Amino acid sequence: MATIGFVGLGNMGGGMAANLAKAGHDVRAFDLAQAALDRAKAAGCLPVSSAAEAAADAEFIVTMLPAGTHVRAVYESEIFAAAPATALLLDCSTIDVASAKAVGGAASAKGLAMVDAPVSGGIAAANAGTLTFMVGGSAEHFARAEPILSQMGKAVIHAGPIGSGQAAKIANNMLLGATMVATCEAFVLAQKLGLDPQTFFDISSKASGQSWSMTSYCPVPGVGPETPADRDYEGGFATALMLKDLKLAVEAAQGVGASVPMGGHAESLYQAFANLGAGGKDFSAIIKLLDGSYKA
Repeated sequence: MATIGFVGLGNMGGGMAANLAKAGHDVRAFDLAQAALDRAKAAGCLPVSSAAEAAADAEFIVTMLPAGTHVRAVYESEIFAAAPATALLLDCSTIDVASAKAVGGAASAKGLAMVDAPVSGGIAAANAGTLTFMVGGSAEHFARAEPILSQMGKAVIHAGPIGSGQAAKIANNMLLGATMVATCEAFVLAQKLGLDPQTFFDISSKASGQSWSMTSYCPVPGVGPETPADRDYEGGFATALMLKDLKLAVEAAQGVGASVPMGGHAESLYQAFANLGAGGKDFSAIIKLLDGSYKA
C-alpha cells in the first residue's frame, strides 16, 4: 500500500480520502477546517497540520481544492518544495484549463510528475467510490495514476496531455447544465399542456428526448429513480458548483473562439437562480425558477 498526501477534505475530498484509507493506504490528510480533519481521522486518515506535511515523504499527492487560485497557491507555496522527487501529483480539483496547464508545467520544470484528474459524479459518488475521472497527462503518468484513482472511482479515462482532464470536465458539465435546463423546460411545458409528469417521463425517457437528465436525474419529485428532487433538491450537485463549471466553460470558449450559445444561456439562468439564494440547492432545482415556484 502507498503513502498518500491528501489536501482538501470538503464535500468531495472527504469521501475520496476516506476511500483511499479504506483501501489500506496510509493517507495523511490536510484541510483548513478542523471539522473536516476530524471526519478524516474517523475515516482512518492521519490528520496533519499543513499541505507541506501531507506532501512530505508521500508517493502520491492528491489535491481537491475550490478553484485555480487555490491550486496554484498550494502547489507553489507548499507542495512543490515538500514533495519527494519520485512523487506523482494528482490534482482532482475542477479549475480553468490555463491554471491546470500552468501548474503542470511548473511541476515538470521542477522534475515532478503530475496529472490533472477532475471528477464527475457528485458527493454521493465521492462517498461511494464511484466517481468518473478525466485525466490529463502523459501516458506514463496516467498509468501510474490509474491504480490510485480507480480506488476512488468506477471509471478512469485518459483524456490527453496535461490540461485535457479539465477541458473534458468543463465541456461535459456545460452539456449537462444545458441539458438539465432543456429537460426542466420540457417538463414545465408538458404540465402546462395538461400532461401528467409521470406520463411524460414514461414517454420521453423511451423516445428521442431521452437524456441522462431525464432518466437518471429527473428534476420532478416522485418521477423516475430517486434523485435530489425527492429530497427538496438537497444534496447532489449544488447550483453554485454548476454555475462555477459553466463559467469555466464559457470563459474557455471565449479564449479559443468557440461558439457556445446554449452554454452561455445556461450560465445566465443558473446565475439568476443563484442570485435568488439558491446556490446551495441541487442544480436540477432550476425547474423551480422556470415554473416560477422558487421561494428563497
